[in-house]
This record gives sequence, C-alpha cells and structure tokens, in this order.
Amino acid sequence: MTENLLSDLNPLVPLDRARLFGSRDRLGIVVSGSLNDGLDIKIDRDTIIEGLAVGSYVTIDGQTSRRFFGLVTDIRLDAADANMQKMPPILDDFVTQIYRGTSVYGVLHVKPMLVLEEGAKEPKPIRTVPAHFTTAYRATPEEVKEIFADEGEGSYQIGASVDDENIKINLNLERFVERSSAVFGRSGTGKTFLTLPLLASVIKHDIASVLIFDMHNDYGYTLKGDKSKTFKGLKQLSAIGSRVKVVTLDEESSLARKAHFEYALHIGYDQIEPEDLEMLQSVLSLSDVQVNALYALSRKFPGDWVSKLMKDDDDDDITSMIEGNKISEGTYYAIQRKLKRLLKFGFIREKTTENFVNRIVASLTKGDNIVVEFGRYGNDLPAYVFVANFITRRIHEKYVAMKEAAEGGGVEPRKLVIAVEEAHKFLDPSVAGLTIFGTIARELRKYNVTLLIVDQRPSQIDAEVMSQIGTRITCALSDEKDISAVFTGMSGTQQLRSVLASLDSKQQALIMGHAVPMPVVVKTKEYGQAVYEEYAGSATTTADKHAINQRRLGRADDDGLI
Repeated sequence: MTENLLSDLNPLVPLDRARLFGSRDRLGIVVSGSLNDGLDIKIDRDTIIEGLAVGSYVTIDGQTSRRFFGLVTDIRLDAADANMQKMPPILDDFVTQIYRGTSVYGVLHVKPMLVLEEGAKEPKPIRTVPAHFTTAYRATPEEVKEIFADEGEGSYQIGASVDDENIKINLNLERFVERSSAVFGRSGTGKTFLTLPLLASVIKHDIASVLIFDMHNDYGYTLKGDKSKTFKGLKQLSAIGSRVKVVTLDEESSLARKAHFEYALHIGYDQIEPEDLEMLQSVLSLSDVQVNALYALSRKFPGDWVSKLMKDDDDDDITSMIEGNKISEGTYYAIQRKLKRLLKFGFIREKTTENFVNRIVASLTKGDNIVVEFGRYGNDLPAYVFVANFITRRIHEKYVAMKEAAEGGGVEPRKLVIAVEEAHKFLDPSVAGLTIFGTIARELRKYNVTLLIVDQRPSQIDAEVMSQIGTRITCALSDEKDISAVFTGMSGTQQLRSVLASLDSKQQALIMGHAVPMPVVVKTKEYGQAVYEEYAGSATTTADKHAINQRRLGRADDDGLI
C-alpha cells in the first residue's frame, strides 16, 4: 500500500508522513549545522530533554521526498540571550514554564549519516543536509529496520537501541567476515559475553569456519562469569556443538575443569622453524645476532636443530660450528638458556605421534570450527604467543596455496575467522611486521582469512593494522589514548568520541564499520538462557545441512594434510 501511495505523489511536494509511517515523536527543528560538523536541532518546549540520550537515532524530514537518518552525538543547553546565563532571573514554576523552550532551550547535536529516498530499496551515503527549520523526529522501529539488516539468514541480532528496546539492531554477518574485525573494551565490560554468541551465529549460519585461541578457557565448554557463575560455551550449544571441536594444550587442566575436548595438541621439536621463534624476540629477549644464529642452526641441521640445541651434553656438531666460527659460544649458550623458558612447556615434546597442527588446518578447511584451550598456559605470555603464531603461520601457508590453486581451477578455500585475545601482543608496532597476524590483518582477506581481534588496549595496536579493521565493536574504555585509537583510519567519526565516552560499563557498545550501514550504539544481549534457546535444536539437522554444503562445494571429506 505504501508503494502505491508513494507512486502517486509528486516528489517535490512534502509527504504526509504521519499517513505513511504512523505517529512519530517530534523532537524539534534544524537551526544550523554542516555536513562535516553535524546539525543543531532546537528542541521543542514540549520535548522532555532528560528523555533523550547520546546514541539515539533521529530522522529529519527533507523538503522533498527524502528522510535524513542520524545519530545524536551531543546534548547541550542554550539561551537566546547570553545575559540569561550570567544573570538568571528569579524563578518560580510559572516563570520557569514561560522561559523554558523560548528564552532558554535544549539543543541536540546530530551527525547525519544516511539519506533514505522514498521507494528506494536501501539508504545512501549522505552528501547534503536538510534545510533550516525542517522537522526532526525520534526514529521509529520501522525506520530503523529500513537501515539495518533484517532478522534472518545471514544476520545476527546483536542487541537493541539504547533509546528504545523495541528497536533491534542486526549485523550483516557476510560483511562482518569479509574483513578483519575487532571487539574492544576495558577489562570487565563483557567482551567475551559479546564475542561468544557472535561467533556462534557465524557458525550457525555457516558463514565461515572459526578458529579461537582461547587464552582464558572461556569459549570451548564453559564460560566463567562473575561470582564463580558458569555459562555454556560453544560446545554446549546444541545447534552447533557437533561442529565445534575443542583442542587442549593442557590435559590436566581440562580434566580438572571437566571440560570435554577432542584431543590434546602437542608440538614436536622437528616441527619448529626459526620463523616461529623470531616473533618471540621481544618476549624472550633475543638479540638480532641470536635470531640469525637460529637460522644458521636450522640450515645446518634441518629437522633436528632444536633437539641439538636442547641437549645438555656437548654435541660434536655444535662444537664443530663453534670452533669454525660459524656461531659464537656465548651466543649459542644464550640461545639455549632463553629457549628453555619456552620449551619447558608440556605441550612441546621431542617426539609427537602425529602432526596435530596439520590436523587442525584440515578440519578448518573442511568446515569444522576449532577452539584451542590453553589451560594453565594461557597465563604464560611466551606460550600463548608461540602457539597462536605457530598454528596461524601454517594456516596462512595452506590458504595461500589453496587460493592460488583455485585460480587454476581448484577449490576455493572456505572463509575462516581467527579470533585472538590480547591481540596487541601480536600487533604492537614493534612486532606487527614479524607476526603472521600483522600480515593477515593487512592483506590476507583476499585469501579468505580474517581476524577477530579481542583486546582492551587498542592504542597498542599498530596504526596500519587498525586502519584495515573493517568492523569495530567497542565497549567502554577509560584511557584517552585507547578511545582515540578506536577511530584510527576512519573518516568523519571524531564526533563519536563523546558517544563512546558515555557508554555504560557493561552491556553497551558502539558499533561502526563494514557490517553496519552507520555507527550505532546498542545495548547488547545478556548472555544466558535466552541466548541458549536461540541455539537450541537438532545438531543432526545442522550437521546434515553442513554436509550438503560441503558436497555442493566439492570439498574433500578426508583429513588431507598440508
């Protein structure tokens, strides 16, 4: 009916929007502003200013058949006469009502984001501003639905508007996994409770495979909350549990926590390469000379150079290298001493029964989802950084090879999202060029691999990497440097600083970037029974659908190794 009405209207004549869109809550009129700096809206005297909030949505009727959609970034009080502020009159209730809305009034500062042409299928980027005295309204749920993705296949309802719980906000998951993304927020803001159901939705809709480096053992089988309360991890969500494999580095810890796992991950000495240790240069205090010595040892003794390095007894081959001035004795023993800090971990062994990392990569390329639990090793930075980089380097090699093969007629690699906590340890400016995570963030999306960064210190992440992050979900931050870093590489977003600074400490987030058409503030869903019900259902049905997709895409069913 709406389309028929619109087709009969002259686009140069203002629309009767009450007739088309129902009753709307008027806020005020546009009195000044610009495209870059935003618009000032003088609030009507009947509008209760205390009922408005930063982060609310506003629609402004244009002079013709268009609506402007924007976000409230600031609220202030103003006066028609400056003397009113310096010498306020003696007031009673009657005089206050006379002055309020006339001599003194409230002003909304609104950042216009999009324009909706009547009859258009989707909103367009804004390139102009509405005229003076055009009317601003509080956005209705129907208008918000025109902007954000509808519920259904390929979308995820991340929460509701902070202004109206009836206005639901959905992410476009396809766009979310197209580029690297991030969840930022200081400790205690609920980053994990936000990230876990988001990744569950990616798995449920079969958008991509997911690899999670679970530093604190929160994603696999159980999630720890406040006051020792526990919640279901990905493995316990019945609709996706059969497609999630938990791999542990610490069997003893997993058994003690009664956390179910598929197998224990062990790394053999013969699988370690100098590149795996180079990125630990700052963590292990390795000098450039010592790093170069690692490569020299690897070239001289391929396959067993780590075993020779770890021997307590003198090795004739090593002695020969020292006497031949191929490596200095001091450098050799310094390397040996420093690497023993890493190689003491129980998951690193001289011999392993199989190449477990190849097994992980094969599962991911088939469509499975992997959670790598670190157990007690999650609190040891060298262990976490080493394992995450070790596995991801081999994924990089596999996906590059598969993508190149696909260009020659091979199978296109399945999309993969790698979720990593404490990401600034890998993406600090001093090491981002050495780690594979820096490479992925900058360029690997063309190989169908993207990152999901979960971090509380965005200011410590390399600026070049930050500029490549497509979607940013930011909970409350305290440090001004972190708040500034969130907007790195994004144009026209500095006005959102006040929005970010006003977030509650829990269950609120500012979302901006590739997966949403405009920045949006949401009250995120509470993780618990309601979320469990979203992922309840037959695991067999989900698995069958997954198997059909695999056959349709012609993917191999065997656990082929790299």
